[in-house]
Amino acid sequence: MRKIVVLLLALVSIPATAQKQFSSKQIQEFDAYVEAVRKQWEVPGLSITVVKDNKVLFKKGYGVRELGKPDLVDTQTLFACASTTKAMTVALMGMLVDEGKLAWNDPVSKYLPELQLYDPYVTRELKIRDLLIHDTGIGSTDFMTGAMTIPANEMFRRMVMVKPSYPFRAGFAYQNTFYSAAGRIIERIAGKTWAEFLKERIFTPLGMDRTAPKRGYIKDDNLTKPHYNINDTIRVIEYGADSEIGSAGAVWSSADDISKWVICMLDSSKYNGGRLLKPETWAEMFTPQTFFPEDEYPTMQILKPNWRTYGLAWYQHDYKGHKVNFHTGSLSGLTAITAQLPDEKLGVYVFGNYDHAEVRHALVYKTFDWFALGGTRNWSTEFKKLYDGLKEQGKKAEKAFIDKRVPNTSPSLTLAAYTGKYTSPLYGQAEVSVQGNQLVVNVNDNSLNANLSHWHYDTFCGPYKKAWLGKARGRFILGASGKVDTLIFDGLEFKKEL
Repeated sequence: MRKIVVLLLALVSIPATAQKQFSSKQIQEFDAYVEAVRKQWEVPGLSITVVKDNKVLFKKGYGVRELGKPDLVDTQTLFACASTTKAMTVALMGMLVDEGKLAWNDPVSKYLPELQLYDPYVTRELKIRDLLIHDTGIGSTDFMTGAMTIPANEMFRRMVMVKPSYPFRAGFAYQNTFYSAAGRIIERIAGKTWAEFLKERIFTPLGMDRTAPKRGYIKDDNLTKPHYNINDTIRVIEYGADSEIGSAGAVWSSADDISKWVICMLDSSKYNGGRLLKPETWAEMFTPQTFFPEDEYPTMQILKPNWRTYGLAWYQHDYKGHKVNFHTGSLSGLTAITAQLPDEKLGVYVFGNYDHAEVRHALVYKTFDWFALGGTRNWSTEFKKLYDGLKEQGKKAEKAFIDKRVPNTSPSLTLAAYTGKYTSPLYGQAEVSVQGNQLVVNVNDNSLNANLSHWHYDTFCGPYKKAWLGKARGRFILGASGKVDTLIFDGLEFKKEL
């Protein structure tokens, strides 16, 4: 499959055009466009950098770091790189490949024997490459960071209980836990933490002195805050906890610093007369490894690419006959996107401080059109209509759930009968208590916490304590004895302790 895709890419590639000079008017018009679409999408603050021909062509901050406060975003403001961190982790892996310390097709069990999967065959056959391309057959296990706080080794221990979503190497499902595994393998081979190795081998050589593996590493106030739409009002929310899954998405940076990374990745990993990776290793990062489905990104409905592939931490597709490499990053209240048009030596990186602010996609394709390919298509308007439509679908789905409510029912038991401790070897612990006429569900020591009112029969619904998480649903199942046996809380299943 990979040979076919590589041939396809060769056929559609177009040689880079001669270096083009851009007038101050063109730059000013692009600047005005960025600010206009930021307001259109109601993003409190964002920053962007555009690089071309190994130089920064444009960079700027827009809006505010935090709603209600006057501090403006500038090109030094720190934002979350989130999952665009993954390409940095792959680059570290590539350095170890160059040094002969591992190979892409080495078995994972050679370095991380504690990572056991549901199917012993998959455990045995899992390769380093599989950790990086989301093809293992195991769906998202983000509950390990969203619904609990456990160390990475405990995550790996519990993976044996996660049933596959599809056959091994027969599909695509985004998987953060395996990037955490990649980070632990790097640590064991390098003899230092992922964070230390990252700083030593990438940040320091590139002069990225305002980039760190976690938010708290840089001690100043030029830092954005996350924002979320709660009940139709954009509000500041608390930062998500730094988790053990750092190598999947923990890096923070600024427009000034990330420009250096974008240039390096466009220029075959070269920097200041040196290079991070051997040419063939850098090329492997961008070689298609598998396909990703159209529904991975709603934007594909409008872009309608002829092909969609995934390299090593890079999504890929064709656009106007050119190959695009890109990756998004999302944490609660924060966004990022990095994208390349390699044959035009053009790259763009956008940070945002509003949850899933999909203006990032519009800015990518406007950048490609504006500085390389031409065209006046208003990507912002088209993508805004698309995502507004998806929100409406979500509201309709919620209404459909409400419409299915059976009125005038009562719980099978008294509220007190639902209380107690519930456990799961995979999901941890939940404790149910009564507060007034509501049930309070506390999962893994307040990792998730919700107040639930009776909905119908033995189902209860209500808001999470963290309002941006929306509404929670808890369904209790009675056993043969007529007592509560099981709690299913937003898809997490717990058994009641006797």
